[in-house]
Amino acid sequence: MNNGIEIRWHGRGGQGAKTAALLLADAAFQTGQYVQGFPEYGPERMGAPITAYNRIGKEPIRVHSNIYTPDLVLVVDETLLHSVDVTAGLKKEGALIINTPKTRKEILPFLNGYQGNVYTVDARKISEETLGKNFPNSPMLAAAVAVSGVMEKDAFLKEMRTLYGHKFAKKPEVIEGNMQALYETFEVLEEVLKQNVRKSA
Repeated sequence: MNNGIEIRWHGRGGQGAKTAALLLADAAFQTGQYVQGFPEYGPERMGAPITAYNRIGKEPIRVHSNIYTPDLVLVVDETLLHSVDVTAGLKKEGALIINTPKTRKEILPFLNGYQGNVYTVDARKISEETLGKNFPNSPMLAAAVAVSGVMEKDAFLKEMRTLYGHKFAKKPEVIEGNMQALYETFEVLEEVLKQNVRKSA
């Protein structure tokens, strides 16, 4: 895909990976981009591995297949590292983001020798602090934007507030918790990205 980004999500049923992919597509669309957001349907049961995809770009998207050589992969459940080749097809110049309390160094042995950028974020901890429950999809959504730069942070946050307002119209108390999860994830990853820039300078 030229002039755009292809993203693959790995999660388990009930963790919100599909929802995150659709929300990312909605937010990007509202910022004027062309988008796709779709799941790969398999066993629709709680806890079963699921895959979802995004294509986002400045030009019309003509391809409608699954994504086999993504620029970015997000792993919402680190236990999938033992059963799914999450790095399959991932471009060397791409990036991998994993929901885990482990450090990048601790997680590398599980990545089949992948040589690209690897980021870890404790989405469970962030969601439990901000929402009171383990809902990792909001932190992982922010992580996708922070690492990929697929849209400006402020524009993303503005659109997400609107989207959450519609999604949680009957539960407005949940909106602020989700927004705080986005803010906190940006803070964590922006610091990591700054450190990477300093190391490469």
